Amino acid sequence: MIPPSFDYHAPRTVQDAVGLLTQLGSDAKLLAGGHSLLPMMKLRFAQPAHLIDLNRIDELRGVTDHGDYVVIGAMTVENDLIESPVLRAKVPLLSEAATLIADPQVRNRGTIGGDIAHGDPANDHPALALALDASFSLQGPEGRRDVKADDFFLGIYTTALAEDEILVSIRVPAFAARTGWAYEKLKRKTGDWATAGAAVVLRLDAGVVSHVRIALTNVAPTAIRVATAEDALLGQALTDASINAAAEAAMAACDPAEDLRGDIEYKTAMAGQMLKRAIRAAAARC
Repeated sequence: MIPPSFDYHAPRTVQDAVGLLTQLGSDAKLLAGGHSLLPMMKLRFAQPAHLIDLNRIDELRGVTDHGDYVVIGAMTVENDLIESPVLRAKVPLLSEAATLIADPQVRNRGTIGGDIAHGDPANDHPALALALDASFSLQGPEGRRDVKADDFFLGIYTTALAEDEILVSIRVPAFAARTGWAYEKLKRKTGDWATAGAAVVLRLDAGVVSHVRIALTNVAPTAIRVATAEDALLGQALTDASINAAAEAAMAACDPAEDLRGDIEYKTAMAGQMLKRAIRAAAARC
């Protein structure tokens, strides 16, 4: 199908883009990589009167090293995450996980900010952001504000991003020494969304878990951080019993929607399996 007609805008600065959003209101939509919005427009599920293309705003791209943390421009594409020497050195989970997203064609165009701002529980970056303790810089007509990933994802396709705001950048703490990390994702085929996915960041001190963050993909109305699963590991040695306890806690937190990728029982079980794999893979990297 062909989308209905719309006016196209290509601002060169974030300030100009925010100005257009403020002026045009709910009649406008932002265009990043386009992999979510354009198919919806073709099917006429979305019919914006104005399309604001962010691709000409250079300040929204790139990865910057700030010592204890890394800042990633929201329009940075997946392939740039994979190839970034800064991320490989300081937050390697992001570089590796990006290789599991969609396929090479999509990774050439799809952006980290678009993935996050869309609020789709099947997208990968929301769970990664939760596991990484990331925060997001949002800019609107009143200026910028920072929102923790823990407070950003509110429900299916619903986030803390206001209608007149743009996600500008993602801030991620650099990994401390002896940090292990992993993202395990079950999908039916290359390019598909996850049936279930698990992101883990942990540290071991004398064989005992001293830090852990766990987040799950596509097993609830939004990506979820599972504090009960973290509690099952924190202060414990990594044994089959403690890993199984974390998986049980994670499965108890799941509330997946049944679809072609599986029913509720299957998706919940796979979330537990992906988490077990991710915990063991992360521990092997500590």
